Amino acid sequence: MIEILRSTHQFLIFRQNLPECAVGFVPTMGNLHSGHLSLVKESLENNDWTILSIFVNPKQFGPNEDFERYPRTLGRDVSLVRDLFREGGFEEKGKKIAFFCPEKVSEVYPPDYNTTISVGNELTGRLCGKSRPGHFDGVTTVVFQLFSLVKPNKAYFGQKDYQQYLVIKRMISDLNLNIQIIPMPIKRDKDGLALSSRNQFLTGDQKTEALVLPKILEKIKKTIKENNWLTAQPIIKEIISDYKRSHSWDYLEVLDSTDLKEPHEESHTVVIAGALKVGETRLIDNKLVELNYVR
Repeated sequence: MIEILRSTHQFLIFRQNLPECAVGFVPTMGNLHSGHLSLVKESLENNDWTILSIFVNPKQFGPNEDFERYPRTLGRDVSLVRDLFREGGFEEKGKKIAFFCPEKVSEVYPPDYNTTISVGNELTGRLCGKSRPGHFDGVTTVVFQLFSLVKPNKAYFGQKDYQQYLVIKRMISDLNLNIQIIPMPIKRDKDGLALSSRNQFLTGDQKTEALVLPKILEKIKKTIKENNWLTAQPIIKEIISDYKRSHSWDYLEVLDSTDLKEPHEESHTVVIAGALKVGETRLIDNKLVELNYVR
């Protein structure tokens, strides 16, 4: 069973009439790819109802970013999910799914809306938050608004936006929201590039250039795995310095995976995070790796 709801009023009536059941939530901005579909599939397998939202959120785009050109492909998105639903035999399993696809921004932010949900600078002031001021306020505000409408038991987020995952996790904890956040692994194409709706903006040559991002992350990961952490650190600094001279990086950093601080004596796992600009397209990616203190 698939429902498509285009207004908040419609959705609220729908949600109020749902029986007591397990509800999974997958928030997206649409233009779905197999990474999104892996979240939908996981939710379908583990919940009675799955709610998939498609809303291009203006609050998380800066004034010179790509809000207007962000791909809107609702018909194609619905078709992809229908295929997944059918091919996975989810109807026979008694599973149900609903799309919440607001037609207007005012469906999510009424004209008198004047609230911002903000997670502190400790998590949001680095990486994407440093170069995109206000971005994470836009993310947490829309996610909180959607959580309030959907009232899910579980929410599914891909780890390509690793900082976003940590920020949402902190918001849920700080506000005592009774929601379990489920992180899902990054999906990649055959060349190793992390799947993103923005990849379609890349030309053939730019796609080749973009592959430097997963390659450098893998090189740093290999260095960490093959060396004592103390030995690895100067090697990593040299690798990062070399790559930063030859490409247009927003950032390329190795940080503690729990708090995004510089790795410290209690760090067990780090996230290697990079943001690379290729032409007019900004791509992000990351890899997690455990530290070796003894060799």
